[in-house]
Amino acid sequence: MATIALALDRNTEDRLLIDIIEQGHVIVARSTTAGEVILALRQRAPEVVIVGAGRSTLTAELITACDAHGARVIALAANDQDRRNAAVLGLFDVVDAAADWAETEALIGAGVAIPLRVGDPAGLPGTKRQGTVIAVWGPAGAPGRTTLAINIAAEIAAAGHTVALADIDTYSGSVAPCLGMLDEAPGFAAACRLAGSDSFTRSEFERIAQRYNSPQGAFWVLTGIGRPSRWPELSTERVTRTINALRIWVDYVVLDTGFSLESDEEISSDLYMLPYVGT
Repeated sequence: MATIALALDRNTEDRLLIDIIEQGHVIVARSTTAGEVILALRQRAPEVVIVGAGRSTLTAELITACDAHGARVIALAANDQDRRNAAVLGLFDVVDAAADWAETEALIGAGVAIPLRVGDPAGLPGTKRQGTVIAVWGPAGAPGRTTLAINIAAEIAAAGHTVALADIDTYSGSVAPCLGMLDEAPGFAAACRLAGSDSFTRSEFERIAQRYNSPQGAFWVLTGIGRPSRWPELSTERVTRTINALRIWVDYVVLDTGFSLESDEEISSDLYMLPYVGT
């Protein structure tokens, strides 16, 4: 059972009303605009918001408000324009407005969904999708990049997807200590070295990566660099090869990045500077 706020056209609402009640849900608000739904979120705190996917009811402000109040948004699209509006706003829980209530009910009971990209062919017979890359970046200091990256990986794993979390912060890799892993274990630098020699295979990935078991799901971790002397291993070509390989083996690749990226690490590294010869 869920508490639901509605913002649908009269015909759609009348058609679904009996099914909603028979499923044991409680309707706490019936609105006609996004503004009214936002007000209902503050006053009634619904768990689910079901709205028409048109621009008058499905807006960026509404989605932001639902996120802030922890309410799930499900949009009912009556035409292609409605579907485009939902896609532009990044909403993936979209049901055809003419569909039976069972489709919407399935979304309500499905929990949090970690979607694939809009228009992604994944799930269609005979298609193969490369994994999605999520890069977490922030300014210098301690803005919480690593904490956010770890939590993103854990939440996606909890939703049933395969995940690889890679610490590519060349300044101060901190995923390993945050997760209680040994810094000495080979990680992303080792993967880059193997990728540079065309030796980074699935079996090598599983050998050098560490498996972290979160309370709700497990994910792979490629730990970061602990010594600046190893920065040259992370050349652009090697990093690109490594990430592309990971995308083949897992659904999501989460990257914990550094606050600054040099354009050419090999040139800027003191390991590659020629010694000064005085006269």
